[in-house]
Amino acid sequence: MLKDIYERIWDLARPYLNTRKNDIHTEISTDFAQQLLTQEGGEEDIVLPAIILHDVGWKKVPEDIQMKAFGPNTTMPEWNRVHEVEGAGIAGDILRKVNYPEDKILEIQGIIIGHDSRKEPISLNDSVVKDADKLWRYSQIAVQINAKRFGLTVEQSIERLRGNLEPWFLTASGKRMAKEEIEKRAKELI
Repeated sequence: MLKDIYERIWDLARPYLNTRKNDIHTEISTDFAQQLLTQEGGEEDIVLPAIILHDVGWKKVPEDIQMKAFGPNTTMPEWNRVHEVEGAGIAGDILRKVNYPEDKILEIQGIIIGHDSRKEPISLNDSVVKDADKLWRYSQIAVQINAKRFGLTVEQSIERLRGNLEPWFLTASGKRMAKEEIEKRAKELI
């Protein structure tokens, strides 16, 4: 259960998350972020708002372009960057509406503005957000959604995920959790 402040942030973010199945993605990623905070550390008051708000910028990307901007068949990656930049601005607006501390807003925006494009983390908080974001891909629902959206079989989707365990994850807990999730997905095929 999220604290009241995070629920307020979530409520303000909701209108921006009703594209690209980001509502489902954000809910699952938030659960993973809470687990990673327990296992890896980090600051809840940075990580949770950042994970809740990290993909609000997709609302500013035309829906007919979204599928071309991410995933294994990306043809318009510049739009992925647009969602980060727009998302950082929207996040700042939302956080100011709930009177969040300005220094924390700036750190959260710094995480959001590079959560996909920046390969090296800027902090432990950034690592936790990046790993929670990617862990969603290993969830049962994401495997189904992404197989369909990328034109893969579930088996191909699982193999794609298995092949990205090392390059995608920054924390030991993130890698371990992804391995556990991928084993669950493999068992579900039997």
